[in-house]
Amino acid sequence: MKDYIDSGALEVFVMGCATDEEVEELLYMKAKYPEVNEALKQLEADMEKMAQNAAIAPPPRTWDKIEDEINSLILTEERLNKPVQFRAYDTGYGGQPKTPAADQYIEVEGASSHMRLHKAWRYVFAAVFILGKIFLGFAIYFYLENRQAQEQIKELKTEIKELRR
Repeated sequence: MKDYIDSGALEVFVMGCATDEEVEELLYMKAKYPEVNEALKQLEADMEKMAQNAAIAPPPRTWDKIEDEINSLILTEERLNKPVQFRAYDTGYGGQPKTPAADQYIEVEGASSHMRLHKAWRYVFAAVFILGKIFLGFAIYFYLENRQAQEQIKELKTEIKELRR
């Protein structure tokens, strides 16, 4: 039994890496020999202590955040299962609307990754786009004009040099 316990079969079993044949053999040995059962219990306790000693504590308030998230999921689930009543604004004295009650609104989570803008911004973006194209056209035009002027300057310099000779 000592050789079987020292063979490493118990460690492989506890770590969950044993094959089906090794598991069957260990379960047979555990049922037949109490020494194997005791060694297995001791090994599991030792592994548990090692895991607890090597464990890293979570940051503070982690459990509170998890609890808050679970509570919000539960409340959302309750809201989804509860029928929603839609009501118009209650009017107060003189026909002025009162502040709407909180239960008149439905919590909406947007799944869209697009951003919504006011329609007036469309024209601003269109104007910026068109102006960008116009400025690009002018930049290309003046670049080509500058290049042509540089070539003319070179030609004039060579003519001046030839005339001086």
